[in-house]
Amino acid sequence: MNKLKVGMISFAHGHAFSYLDVLLKLPQVEVVGIADEIKSRVDEVATANGLRYYEDYKDLLADGEMDAVIICSENIHHAKLTIDAAQAGKHVICEKPLGISIDEMERMISVCNDNNVTLFTAFPCRYIAPVIDAKAAIDRGDIGEILSIKGTNRGSMPGGWFIRPELSGGGALLDHTVHVMDLMNWFTGAQVNEVYAYAATLFHEDLEVDDTGMIHVKFDNGVFGVIDTSWSRPKAFPAWGDVTLEIIGTKGSISVDSFNSKNDLYSEQSGKGLYLSWGDSMDFYMIQAFVDALIAGRPAPISGVDGMRSAEVALAGYESVKTGQPVKIRG
Repeated sequence: MNKLKVGMISFAHGHAFSYLDVLLKLPQVEVVGIADEIKSRVDEVATANGLRYYEDYKDLLADGEMDAVIICSENIHHAKLTIDAAQAGKHVICEKPLGISIDEMERMISVCNDNNVTLFTAFPCRYIAPVIDAKAAIDRGDIGEILSIKGTNRGSMPGGWFIRPELSGGGALLDHTVHVMDLMNWFTGAQVNEVYAYAATLFHEDLEVDDTGMIHVKFDNGVFGVIDTSWSRPKAFPAWGDVTLEIIGTKGSISVDSFNSKNDLYSEQSGKGLYLSWGDSMDFYMIQAFVDALIAGRPAPISGVDGMRSAEVALAGYESVKTGQPVKIRG
């Protein structure tokens, strides 16, 4: 079997290291190289794995035998990198959020379609075992029709480029709406048509972006949802954050604590309690699904449209914060 040849563009987002680790474990994949304008960011992993390094991502895209790229840049660069990759004939998996404006996300999707390449949005939470089981229960009708969903993605303040609006495009409301919003979209099979949001900077002084967010949504099928998107986890917290869901139906409810597969570690060396995760890796199954879809010629299991449907809710949330009013989302 011919291997799928994959390159990586930018390790600005820490998820890139996990995605690379998965690619190296998949026998049907050959990692072609890594492009990053900051060599020190990738020097260790490139050297350790014998991977070719490119300072300019366009040199990596010029590899005529490469099939696909994974983009983990700062949010502001997602659109340009995706469009350049698509025009070079490469399939793309793009880190979330897909983009920072509706116009650029629509162009990303359009250019990928025009060049007959797949655009996949990186939403690994769809591959967490409790989430998969919850989706199956909903599809079986175990809780009847969904009435409402409450979700959380409460994390630690990430620092770095995430708190520089010229690179991130927003703060906690953008960063932590999209994962849970994607799950809500997936569970309901519906589309958000109205958003009301709150955002502020309450937990950390002197940030240029929001670190606190609550986003309320109405779906076109009548379901209501709310997500706590705040960077409210202190440094003393055992893990970076959580992904939880409370799904209320006409015949029952489902509670999902996505990261509850853990052991608790207390040691003087660490100075605080730690969660030691166990079980399957959501990143592994997400990257494997991307690879398998490309090899089999199937559509992306999580598409560019899926990515846009989640990011547009966060963007509408910021508009709601400005106006103090609910914001309608076009169909």
